[in-house]
Amino acid sequence: MSHSYAYLSQGQLHLKLGDDPVRPIDSKFGESVRERAAQIHNRNSWKTQGTGAKFMSGGVLWGRQPGDLTDIRVDITGISSGCKPGELFYSLSTDDIGGVFLLRDRATDELRLLHTADFRVRRLAAGPAQDSLACVVQRKGGQSCISVMRSDGTDMRDVTQGDTIDDAPDWVPGSVRELVFQSSPIGRNRAGFAVTQGPFAIHKLDLEAGTVTTLAEDPRFDLLIPQLANDGTLFYIRRPYRDPNQPPSPWRAALDLVLLPFRLLFAIFQFLNFFTVRYTGNTLTTTGNARQKHADIRKMMVWGNMLDADKAADRADDGTPALVPKSWELIRRQGSTEEVVAKGVLCYDLYSDGSVLYSNGSGIYRVDAKGSVERLAKDALIEQVVAVEE
Repeated sequence: MSHSYAYLSQGQLHLKLGDDPVRPIDSKFGESVRERAAQIHNRNSWKTQGTGAKFMSGGVLWGRQPGDLTDIRVDITGISSGCKPGELFYSLSTDDIGGVFLLRDRATDELRLLHTADFRVRRLAAGPAQDSLACVVQRKGGQSCISVMRSDGTDMRDVTQGDTIDDAPDWVPGSVRELVFQSSPIGRNRAGFAVTQGPFAIHKLDLEAGTVTTLAEDPRFDLLIPQLANDGTLFYIRRPYRDPNQPPSPWRAALDLVLLPFRLLFAIFQFLNFFTVRYTGNTLTTTGNARQKHADIRKMMVWGNMLDADKAADRADDGTPALVPKSWELIRRQGSTEEVVAKGVLCYDLYSDGSVLYSNGSGIYRVDAKGSVERLAKDALIEQVVAVEE
């Protein structure tokens, strides 16, 4: 029996249905954004026609290619299985607007549910067989919270608040009013500035009663991406917690001293580069095209955050390199008993038959109820996987 799934890789949605091959899914809304930008560019193209106009507009000075609209950022920031079999929700973000969309009929029909310039949406979670959608809302100024809405994109309301970082909501099976999510407290100094962040713990929120219950916490670990199976078993990713205020080792302090001159030079370059981008829209370097630049930045962010993991992680037995170390463990918890399902896990999801879909960032795997592991796909920089029920 073939299991269907979807995954995100570098902001691109990919879908595998039944025995069909994996195929990329392009956002029709994202394509329309680029088409409108092309129309605006064509209407104003007379302003940049001619050699003199190109020079005055900075095309020659900065090495910019005229008419290149592929650098318009259109990223899919979250995916979720739908409220009905065969449906798939996704959230999208551009430089100017964000939205939530529904894919139906084997991802051939796209329905726009919500679009706005006021905030961005990510980490979608639909309740199977119910009419609710949870998500993380990122507002201007860096504030974020968990929100819920109807499956048609209406009646959005915030359900968490406070000096915490709340993320990764998921519905409790069979309940229309309960969510599980991860939360980390923020510590501030007397001036009100954030100076530290505590480990992520797992909580359950009752939307009607307004109560929060702690399901799992450990001061030594971050507990991430919680999900409850149909039988009440709790799944989550466990990784070692690192205190931001922990003093560096003597070896690290010596290395920082040696690298100080180079970091100062790099900081000066980035300072100048910031103002160049701010007032000209171009960087001081012109290597590669704009799309490649965006891809490289995403890679830098992923590999930069996982730099220590890259040193610690081994290659998987089938040759797919893990983007996180083996200390990132997928845990199955029943009562107070914990069981390690897999190691080196970046993201995961659950099938209704009890099997687990997970990724180490480079490969996608399925673990059946007996513990047998099967590799389903390989790709680069996999950010999220979703088990699709048809």
